[in-house]
Amino acid sequence: MNATRVRLLACLVMPLLAACGTEPSGPVSAARVTYTCCDAQDVDRPYQPGQTLTLHWTVESPDQPGGTPPQVELTARLTGPFATVGDVKAATEGTPNAPGLVTFAATPFRPSGTPDERPVSAVVIGPDAKPGYYNLVTSVVEGGNTASGAGSIIRVAPRP
Repeated sequence: MNATRVRLLACLVMPLLAACGTEPSGPVSAARVTYTCCDAQDVDRPYQPGQTLTLHWTVESPDQPGGTPPQVELTARLTGPFATVGDVKAATEGTPNAPGLVTFAATPFRPSGTPDERPVSAVVIGPDAKPGYYNLVTSVVEGGNTASGAGSIIRVAPRP
């Protein structure tokens, strides 16, 4: 799946998560900063073992400043290798994991919520990573709620 689907998923999930809370007892707070992942150029190219997958998060700031900075954590992880794109899709649909899978994870990032901030997550692909297809899962954790996006498939190519 591509970055557009991940953005669409985030746009659909975040409002649903916001609706799960209780009714505010006081005045309504200012609109929140939202985060989605990632730029197409981050995921639409092959990588090699030892390279870093750099993910640029998209920040949507409210038109009106105010409110408290969000308590948000952005995470990203890459799991594979899978032999085919179909195998990645089957694994995300609940088929048991294939043997020999590894996961590479970015250090969780906690953005400040400033309007000009451009968060970046860096997933270091291990130097001994096997070639194949890897599932990229990104998550936005806020206030105990998690919105995850699985939908980008990253190809790790053999070293030349």
